This record gives sequence, structure tokens and C-alpha cells, in this order.
Amino acid sequence: MAEGKAQVAGYACGPGEPLLFIAGPCVIENESITREIAEFLAEFARSHQIRLIFKASFDKANRTSLHSFRGPGLAEGLRILSRIKESTGLPVTTDIHEPAQALPVGEVCDLIQIPAFLCRQTDLLVAAAQTGKPVHVKKGQFLAPWDMRYVVEKLRSAGCQNVLVGERGTFFGYGRLVNDMQAIPILHEVGVPVIFDATHSVQQPGAQGGRSGGNRQMVAPLARAAVAAGADGVFFETHPRPDEALSDGPNMVPLSELPALIQTLVELRQWVLSHP
Repeated sequence: MAEGKAQVAGYACGPGEPLLFIAGPCVIENESITREIAEFLAEFARSHQIRLIFKASFDKANRTSLHSFRGPGLAEGLRILSRIKESTGLPVTTDIHEPAQALPVGEVCDLIQIPAFLCRQTDLLVAAAQTGKPVHVKKGQFLAPWDMRYVVEKLRSAGCQNVLVGERGTFFGYGRLVNDMQAIPILHEVGVPVIFDATHSVQQPGAQGGRSGGNRQMVAPLARAAVAAGADGVFFETHPRPDEALSDGPNMVPLSELPALIQTLVELRQWVLSHP
């Protein structure tokens, strides 16, 4: 691939390319609702020629509270993702938290995701890279954007040439994240496509006393700003009924509202590319 681009699930992602979208529920709550979301997204992506990868986590290993829902686990989660991939035709991705999870996830998923909190874990990065699959690594909320070059270097040294870097905000005191849109062109200088995580960027860590809060009303403005700043893709977590979601409901986009937002971002990307 050309400098600054990556090949992901048959899509070219990077400068000059159409937007890549990664979307789905925060966690696999059960097969029924996960399939409902995937089928809705698949139909929308087909009918509007949208480049979309379906995302859902099999285990939320970094929940604030011990008592929070984590998910179905590795084996059952991958079984569900495999069935969804087969039935909808969508590429799929999920996140890993331990090196031993990389190989089984790589056998099912088209893209492996590394959580922001774990972005400096060398053994985890190496294991993901050695699967041969593209890797989407989110910038830690504690890292400067220019320091992501060392994370990318770890992945590339282990054989991964298709790397995406996610921007999901930076700690601003307690229980608050902010986005510095300068991070997007800075991350491009590392030579990788940049994915903007629009829903985790509005998360308020620990704000609800043992659970994270969020402000979903800010998702659309931040997503538009990120695309205007040159983001090559946008990550959304979505749910038919976010207020009933078992994880990250306050910052999720209602599923029915997502198509209109994606179409707006596609049009904005076209304008940005035509006005370099």
C-alpha cells in the first residue's frame, strides 16, 4: 500500500480514500440483539455503498466495576461474530486484552482492535501483529499523539503493515475526555490512517459511580470536526435502545440515527478531498 494507507477487509483506508466506518454495539449482549444491529448496518452499507466493518466485544475486561456485565467470553463471542459475518457479509472486528486471544480472534475477524488502555503492551501488540491481520490500535488517553509512532513501530517490527490508529480523546482532569483535533494531522505524520472514535470521545469515565457516563449529543459535532480535520474513518458504538444497553449506553448513538450521520460525514469527506 501507498505511504499512509492500509488495506483492511478489502478496503483501502487512508488519505484520498472514502471514509471507513467501524460500528456496532459496545459488547455482545446476546446473539439476537447483536444480529439485529448487524443486519441493520449491513443493509444500510449495501444500499448506500458504505465501507463498514461490524464491531462488537466478546469481553469488556476493563469495566469500572466488578459487578458490570462483561460479555459472553471468547469462544461464544467468536461463534456469534462468525455467524454474523457469514450471514450479513460484513467484515468483523473485536478487541483483545491478552496475547493468547490474538490467534483465535485472527481466525475469525478481519481486523484486530487494541484497546486504548493497552496500547503500549508490547506482548499484546506483537501477538496481534503476528496473526497477519490488520490492527486498529487506539491512542491511550494518557499519550501524546506523537508518541504513537513507537506503538506503530512495535506492530510493524512484528510484521503488521496494515495499521490503523484511533483517536479517542485525552484525559482532562477527572472523569472527562477532550479531543485535540491537531492529533489527527500529527498522527498522519506517523504514516498511518487515522480513525476517529466518536463515541468513546464523549465518554465520562467513572462519572456514574462505578459506571462510566457520557454525552451522546456531542458525538455528531465531534465526528464532523474530525472528518474536517482529515480523519480517514469513524468509529461508532450503536444500539437500538442505548439507555437499555449493558455497557456504554450514555455515549452510544441510537441505531436509527446513525445512517443520517454517516451520510453527512460521507458528504463532508468528499468536500474535504476536493479542497486539499
